[in-house]
Amino acid sequence: MNSKLKPLLPVIIFVVLSGLQIGGITAFAQGPGSGQRIPLPPIPLKGDTTHTLSKHFTPASAGAKALDAKGFIQRWLVLEPVKKDIVRNNIFTDNYLRTTFSTDNFSGDYNTVPKNGETIKVGNQELKWYALDSKAFNFNLYHFTYALNKPKYGILVWLVTVIDCPEEIQNVRMAAGCNSGSMWWLNGQEALLLSGDRDMIADNGTSGRLTLKKGKNIVRGAVINGPGMANFCVRFLDEKGAPVKNLSISYE
Repeated sequence: MNSKLKPLLPVIIFVVLSGLQIGGITAFAQGPGSGQRIPLPPIPLKGDTTHTLSKHFTPASAGAKALDAKGFIQRWLVLEPVKKDIVRNNIFTDNYLRTTFSTDNFSGDYNTVPKNGETIKVGNQELKWYALDSKAFNFNLYHFTYALNKPKYGILVWLVTVIDCPEEIQNVRMAAGCNSGSMWWLNGQEALLLSGDRDMIADNGTSGRLTLKKGKNIVRGAVINGPGMANFCVRFLDEKGAPVKNLSISYE
């Protein structure tokens, strides 16, 4: 080796190794798909290979049902999923949700209560309503769609429940959590919009002050999700932030 280059050898080695390291970090940071979120693989449901609803849900009875111990609503009329071409969940802006829920709506009457077992059409998709009680405080839509052998990712699911209130309760707030985006109505009026790519956290969003009227109150919801788990939970909180529990739930 040329004696003149020997003093420079450590510097040359350092520059070459630094370049390799930076290149490796850059390639690692980009990841596959140029930064786009990759759809998650199916989540196996241990012990359930027959696609049955009974593992996580119970068919709703004709009578009313009480709330759970913490005030969560477990009884819902759930429509089979509207299939949507959704690659990632960060598209769920306020405007996207409002436009999509308006376009893929099963009824423009937000006080309508579907019939259990009824089949309706949303776009060109024939979909069936199910009246179900969740065995957990939340309602897991991944488990619901898996049980029916329906699409589990890229879905929009409509929900309805009927709340019977023994007396008028003012200044309550609707509290909800969901994966990923959702919108909720009370007695035909918009109550709560949860936009963005969210995890299902109880009371992740709360409405403004609402009034539960004496007698029947109609709650409608729409949950939308691309890749990943999809589920939700809903309850009402009083003006002190405590769960409202003296309500009963039905599907008609």
